[in-house]
Amino acid sequence: MNLYKKLLSGEEKLSVIGLGYVGMPIAHSFSKKGMGVIGFDLNQKKINLYKSGIDPTNEIGNDEIKNTKIIFTSEEKELKNSRFHIVAVPTPVNEDHTPDLEPVRNASIILGRNLQKESIVVFESTVYPGVTEEVCVPILERESGLKCGKDFKVGYSPERINPGDKVHRLETIKKIVSGMDEETLDCIAKVYELVVEAGVYRAESIKVAEAAKVIENSQRDINIAFMNELSIIFNKMGIDTKAVLDAAGTKWNFLKFYPGLVGGHCIGVDPYYLTYKAEMLGYHSQVILSGRRINDDMGKYCAENCVKKLIAAGKSVKNAKVAILGFTFKENCPDTRNSKVIDIVNELKEYHIFPIIADPTADSEEAKKLYDINFVSIDNIKNMDAVIVAVSHEFFLKMKKSDIDNFYGDGVKVLLDIKGIYDRKEYEKSGYIYWRL
Repeated sequence: MNLYKKLLSGEEKLSVIGLGYVGMPIAHSFSKKGMGVIGFDLNQKKINLYKSGIDPTNEIGNDEIKNTKIIFTSEEKELKNSRFHIVAVPTPVNEDHTPDLEPVRNASIILGRNLQKESIVVFESTVYPGVTEEVCVPILERESGLKCGKDFKVGYSPERINPGDKVHRLETIKKIVSGMDEETLDCIAKVYELVVEAGVYRAESIKVAEAAKVIENSQRDINIAFMNELSIIFNKMGIDTKAVLDAAGTKWNFLKFYPGLVGGHCIGVDPYYLTYKAEMLGYHSQVILSGRRINDDMGKYCAENCVKKLIAAGKSVKNAKVAILGFTFKENCPDTRNSKVIDIVNELKEYHIFPIIADPTADSEEAKKLYDINFVSIDNIKNMDAVIVAVSHEFFLKMKKSDIDNFYGDGVKVLLDIKGIYDRKEYEKSGYIYWRL
């Protein structure tokens, strides 16, 4: 009986290592199919939340967590009870934009210490081509004393989950799968086909699958960078970028991307993994890194325009009262890691502007830990000189102009609607100085 059949029969369990925005939905999906699932994470606080029926990611929901049969644990020895392992830990970048492989290395060390013969290990973490076989496999072999290809097999299946998106889910997005040989690939494909309704695509090698993942987000990053550059140009021309894009978007083959802050764990990170590997091979990226530079500077650009609009409104820049609405890296998601809103905050401080920040969706404890920022309640935003709506949370979309009006004090009202979620003409007609990307 092969591993796939043993998983179906319940003779073997599946483990997911890393229970964040990617790992938790994976574990939950397999558990719903009746499979025995071990959910492992080093964060004991997170494990305790899951055990008490609370979903800190908001990806699954508390009700589903309360009723799940997943075995939540921070005890690595529990991994010995599984022979199909999915590694879904984050792969961030360092301050110098080089890949930080420590999370995936540490996961490999922990898993290697508990790896059993006849196991399959599938990595989902975003990496540059070669990491699975050249970095992770040697660690697994060293820690386990087992031989890859003989005692255990590996594969790679890049995550495509979109945090906060209730439409594009694990089940509805075609899954790329790969394995070190045909037998492994077949087993991995069949296992994922149990939960991925959209089906799987069998990549011809692990490196092809790794490369596919990094170019998906690199392509999106470049397209957004083009929109951001257009926004800078049209702003100088006095032309509304959104109006231009709406007009251009009437052509059937125009790609509908929009300017904005590019943060998070994929679009703002993956291009650096690809260009890092390229430089190892002697090629210095031109297009990809150019796009990254533009996107990395957008927070600073937004802050500079806030200062310009304050001056235009006759407001004193130093110690101006500014509120920022939204701090997460994307809408309707509590995750503040790698949020580019912090770039706006830091740049405003250079002008001696110390903004207050409100975000009813964000993980406030995480923001305090990562950025030493304390959020204020929306109700406490009064007498502002300028308001920056930085994230298009559903909460902010529902706010009326009368709600926005209440944020301000005397004088001309300055509104920076970064994502363009409000009616520009409505605000300008009532005397606002309105700006958006």
